[in-house]
Amino acid sequence: MAMKNQTFLGDFILFGFSEEHVLLSFLMAAVYTMILMGNVAIFSIIHIDGNLQAPMYFFLSYLSILDICYSTVTLPSMLFNSITGNRRISFYRCFIQLYFFVSLGGAECLLLAAMAYDRYVAICNPLHYPIIMNRKLCFHLVAGSWVCGFLNSVLHTVMTSQLYFCEIRYVNHFFCDVPPLLKASCTDTHTSQLLLYIVSVFLGMTPFVFVIISYIHIISTIIKIRSAAGRRKAFSTCSSHLIVVTVFYVTANYNYIGPTPGDSFDIERLSSLLYSILTPLFNPIIYCFRNKEVKRALKKKLLPNQFSIQF
Repeated sequence: MAMKNQTFLGDFILFGFSEEHVLLSFLMAAVYTMILMGNVAIFSIIHIDGNLQAPMYFFLSYLSILDICYSTVTLPSMLFNSITGNRRISFYRCFIQLYFFVSLGGAECLLLAAMAYDRYVAICNPLHYPIIMNRKLCFHLVAGSWVCGFLNSVLHTVMTSQLYFCEIRYVNHFFCDVPPLLKASCTDTHTSQLLLYIVSVFLGMTPFVFVIISYIHIISTIIKIRSAAGRRKAFSTCSSHLIVVTVFYVTANYNYIGPTPGDSFDIERLSSLLYSILTPLFNPIIYCFRNKEVKRALKKKLLPNQFSIQF
């Protein structure tokens, strides 16, 4: 009974922070500011500019919103802990953070797969693209990714919150996530680990395999294009998405599926930072600097005088 009560009382102690509070705080503040500015700029320019109303930009705008929410779940809390040196987080705050982190991560997995399908239809079946990728389907794909992500998170949050934790609860991570909390539990977590593995394979690996198959067809279609300029143009529309997908899926799947009990948590913490912080940071950078339409729209809004003279 004492152990059960300890599950609902007390705090967790996060062990992911180094002693360099000032430098770490500055880096996290800079990264979070860049994530907010970059993704807000992408979302705003897509909804302001009438030329950016294609399905690709529709998905990109919601990816920007998802990245803002995704980074906001962890970075402000990490920044506060780093500045104050207070590594404690209450039980309820920990599981609220876990719920939103897992739900938004799952939604991003599915949304990136939807974006790959959009690129597949655009390149492999261009004549039917406007019919297939209509507004209704795009909305359903975005809504479905969010709903599935949040439903998946309910399962993980409930299962993990039912575990027993020892009186001193050390969590070897920067924030509350399922794998480090399973490690922190002082009871058998075999059922929870099996559930995590099965759901992660379904929600993480399945979309990744779908993306890989889509890009195999895309690349094979691009190779058949006779014009070198046409091949470059076709590949440029997909290369940005491919870069983001590779970083996100590989690191996320490793974090939830790959580690073995003997693996170092330093590697797991690094992989979690790559897909939870660097991906939201790089998304606007990659899409802005590798997409001519987005760059053109930004120049038009930010430098209207120079733009009118040039064009």
